[in-house]
Amino acid sequence: MPCYSIDGVIPVVHPDAFVHPTAVLIGDVHVGPGCYIGPLASLRADFGRIVLHEGVNVQDSCVIHGFPDSETLVERNGHIGHGAVLHGCVVRHDALVGMNAVVMDEAEVGAYSIVAACAFVRAGLKLPEKSLIAGLPAKVMRPLSEDEMRWKLEGTQTYQDLTLRCRATLQEVSPLAAPEPGRARLQVRGPQTLVASKRGESA
Repeated sequence: MPCYSIDGVIPVVHPDAFVHPTAVLIGDVHVGPGCYIGPLASLRADFGRIVLHEGVNVQDSCVIHGFPDSETLVERNGHIGHGAVLHGCVVRHDALVGMNAVVMDEAEVGAYSIVAACAFVRAGLKLPEKSLIAGLPAKVMRPLSEDEMRWKLEGTQTYQDLTLRCRATLQEVSPLAAPEPGRARLQVRGPQTLVASKRGESA
């Protein structure tokens, strides 16, 4: 993995974490046990500190950064979707930040909350726990149901399983020219999309 020190400060990655070889870690980054850091993620702690607690996933093309003397913190089981940007903020335990959402400086996402895809959480905004947050700028839409919070946890556990799968089997290969006869699909257990799960409830 590309890891870079700056001013003599070296990233810290727990041996049980997985960091994709195309992700970049710079400076005062702390990646906890069981974390998953996806392809092309940039964790750039050349100004402020970045801390990821146990079981966090930071997916493809995410950017995490902060101002000098700041700390960007994602607590246990935090789930950061594809392309999200975190800047000098706090994501409390078991919360989810959706795809292409932005969480700005000194904002705080409450525990178990879900920030919807493409939401913009303005600087300094303190958001409650167990809430659905959406919009430009983001605001609390409603409380989350127990089923929605359970769905989020199942998704996070799927990424924690992916950490183990990547550590065990991910390897760089040359592509095949054509699919093998009878090519099997990946056998991965995990949640349905939220839309599909709600459709099943109403059926």
